[in-house]
Amino acid sequence: MDHDKVMAFLGQFVTDMGATGSAGAVAVGNRLGLYRSLAEGPATPEAFAARTGCDRRYLTEWLRGQAAGGYVTYDPATAEFSLTEEQAFCLADPNGPDVSAAFVAALGYLRAEPRITEAFRTGAGIGWHEHHEDVFVGCDAFYRPGYVAELVPSWIPALDGVDAKLAAGGRVADVGCGLGSTAVLIAQAYPQATVTGSDYHGASIELARKKAADAGVGDRVGFEVATAQQFGGTGYDLVTMFDALHDLGDPVGAARRVREALAPDGTWLLVEPYAGDAVEDTFTPVGRLYYAGSTFLCVPNGLSQDGGYALGAQAGEAAIRRVVEEAGFTRFRRAAQSAFNLVYEIRP
Repeated sequence: MDHDKVMAFLGQFVTDMGATGSAGAVAVGNRLGLYRSLAEGPATPEAFAARTGCDRRYLTEWLRGQAAGGYVTYDPATAEFSLTEEQAFCLADPNGPDVSAAFVAALGYLRAEPRITEAFRTGAGIGWHEHHEDVFVGCDAFYRPGYVAELVPSWIPALDGVDAKLAAGGRVADVGCGLGSTAVLIAQAYPQATVTGSDYHGASIELARKKAADAGVGDRVGFEVATAQQFGGTGYDLVTMFDALHDLGDPVGAARRVREALAPDGTWLLVEPYAGDAVEDTFTPVGRLYYAGSTFLCVPNGLSQDGGYALGAQAGEAAIRRVVEEAGFTRFRRAAQSAFNLVYEIRP
């Protein structure tokens, strides 16, 4: 046994265990608005307590732990804690990545650990709707900034002719819409377009309707409770599906329904998690993040549905292409990509 390798592995354990334990602290910061408050300026724990109305002793431990993990900055000369510009952008800026929301989602799905452990023994599925509400709200809050940054500025323009169709008043179906963030973004960017969002999770649809109303686009964005294989309507210029196909028990059936719903010259915008086709190509920090969520959310959801599929969040382009071609589509190309997503343009 190589002692140096043992120590290196134990070092990895310390890092991972510290990050695991700190996840709760990040969620606390998210729920209480502590990052936004700290972005207002440096503060000692005493001053931060006065600013936030929270208990000084708890805040002291929280600030120190956050500084130890690199999420907060500490100045020994003044005994003040603060956020750098970069930390503030990622943790406190409403237009930033909102990374703390990911911890809320992760803690939400980890609540299901006893059931997931039993499912390992039985092979049973666990539906998305069976998870804690933090999963739905946290995922929406975490993914939304990426969609804001990429969907309208980059992904839709990368599709052949779609931007012009939507600007002229195209019809869009957003399948697996969750809390409706993408449907609202499309409606805001294209005032002449109409969008219909669908999701099998009724509680998410209720929140989506409220989100659209609050954004002032409720007259052009409608929602229905429906599976990806049974959503309503035909003649759509664009069907969108964001980080959802790999979650389905029957992705081929969903793809066939998309093909039926599209206009003859319509386009399917399919966004999936970034993944390589070779297993070893997914052994990356991003792949690890996706495998964690996939083990608790994506694979169990697929196994809970009819169809026999459980692609998971690291299926890769080749697996997605096979699903699309089996459904009868003849044109498939990677139109764009980011650090977290692969974006496909699919046509009949």
